[in-house]
Amino acid sequence: MADERTERADDGREEEDYGLDPDLIAGIVAAAAEGDGARVTALMEPLHAADIADLLEQVSPAERADILRLWGHEIDGEVLSELAESIREEVIAALPRDVLAEAVRELDSDDVVDLIEDLEEPQQEQILKALDAGDRAAVQQSLTWPEYSAGRLMQREVVTAPEHWTVGETIDFLRRDQELPDQFYHVILVDPGHHPIGYVTLGKLLSSPRTAQLTAITEDSFRTISARQEEGDVAYAFNQYHLISAPVVDDDDRLVGVITIDDAMSVLDEEHEEDMLRLAGVNDESHVSDGPLTTARQRLPWLVINLFTASLSAIVISRFEHTIASLVALAALMPIVASTGGIAGTQSLAVAVRALAARDLNSSNARRVVRRELFAGLLNGLGLALILGSAGALIFGDIRIGVVLGIAMIANQIVAALGGVLVPLTLDKLGLDPALASGTFVTTMTDVMGFFAFLGLATVILL
Repeated sequence: MADERTERADDGREEEDYGLDPDLIAGIVAAAAEGDGARVTALMEPLHAADIADLLEQVSPAERADILRLWGHEIDGEVLSELAESIREEVIAALPRDVLAEAVRELDSDDVVDLIEDLEEPQQEQILKALDAGDRAAVQQSLTWPEYSAGRLMQREVVTAPEHWTVGETIDFLRRDQELPDQFYHVILVDPGHHPIGYVTLGKLLSSPRTAQLTAITEDSFRTISARQEEGDVAYAFNQYHLISAPVVDDDDRLVGVITIDDAMSVLDEEHEEDMLRLAGVNDESHVSDGPLTTARQRLPWLVINLFTASLSAIVISRFEHTIASLVALAALMPIVASTGGIAGTQSLAVAVRALAARDLNSSNARRVVRRELFAGLLNGLGLALILGSAGALIFGDIRIGVVLGIAMIANQIVAALGGVLVPLTLDKLGLDPALASGTFVTTMTDVMGFFAFLGLATVILL
C-alpha cells in the first residue's frame, strides 16, 4: 500500500511539473542537428505555444536556427507573441515571408502591436503588409498612442451593443456575427455617440430572460480606462478592483478598444521581473538566451558604478589604518559588521520597493513604516549585538572588543533598516524608479556606516 501511495505521489509530481522535459529538449535539438525534420515536427507538435517559445529561448542560436529551418513553417502567431523580445527579431528574420504573414494574421491586434513595436522599421512594414487593410489600420492606430500606455496594450476587437437592446436581441446578434473575438468576457453597452456606459458579463447575459433590458443587468465593476493611461496603472487597477476586462476610451471618451485580464497580468509580471533585475543591478532586458558579449555589456555599467561607490568604503577604512595595524583582529571582524548590515538593508529595501509597486506604501503611511523599520532595526541590532558581542569577548578575551562589536552592530542595523525604506521613498518622490539604484545606495550606506562605526569605536575604546 505504501509503495502504491508513493507511486501515485510520484505521478502527481510529474503531472504538476509544467516545465519542459530536458530529455525532450535534447531530443529536439539532436533531431534538428541530424536534419530530421519529421522527428522535430513530431516532437514539437503536442507542445503548447508557450512551451515552444521557452524551447526556442533556452537553446543556443545555432540550435535555434536548425530548429526553425526544419520546423519554422509550422510556427503560429501565438508562439511569436510568447517569445522574449531579445530573440523575437531573430526568429522573425528566420521565417519565410508567407509563413510569417500567416502567423501574424491569427493574432489579435494587441498581440500584433506587442510583436512589432520594438522591431526595426523594415520588419514592421513586412508584418503590416501581411495584415488585411482593416487590421492594418487598427494596428497603426494603436501604435500612435504613447509607448507603455493603455492604447498600446488594448485590443481593437470589441463586442458592443446599443444601450437600448434586450438580452434576446444581443444573443441573436452574437449568433449572427462571424467576426467575434476568440475570447471576450463582457458585452459593452454604448450610447449613440459610441461612449461606453456599462457592460454585461456573458454569464449574466445567458442566464437572464430574453426580454430583460441590458441596462438592468450591468455590472457594478464597470470603469473606463484612458488610452493614455500608463500600463502600470492599468495593471494596478485590474489587480486592485478584480477586473476581468475594461473598455478603453480616447480623449473624447469614445470607445476605442478593450484590455483583458491576461494582458494586465502580463504587465504585472513584467514589472515584477523588471524590479527584481534592477534591484540586482541587472538590465531589465537581460535574458538567458543573450550571448556573453551582450550580457557583459548590460552588466558592466552597474559594476563600474558599484566600483566607485565601493571606493567610499575603502576611503573610510584607510582613515583607520593605524587602528587596524594596532589590532589586526579588527580586519577579521570588519566583514561581519558590513555583511549583516548589507543583508538587513536588502531585506528592508525589498519590502519597501514591493510596497511602492503595489501602492501600499505612500505619503499617508510613510512615517509609520519608517518608524516600524527604525524599531525593527534596533531590535535586530540588539539581538545581533548580544550574540556577536558575547562571541567576540570570549574568542579574543577582551570585553571591550565585544562592546565595540555590539554597538557597531546596533548602529549599522538601524542605518540599514532606515536606508532600505528611505532611499526608495526618496527616489520615488523624485520621480525615479526606486528599484533602479536603491540597491547601490543602500549597500554603500551600510558598508560606509558599518566600517565607520566599527573602526571609530575601536579607535576610541580600544586604543
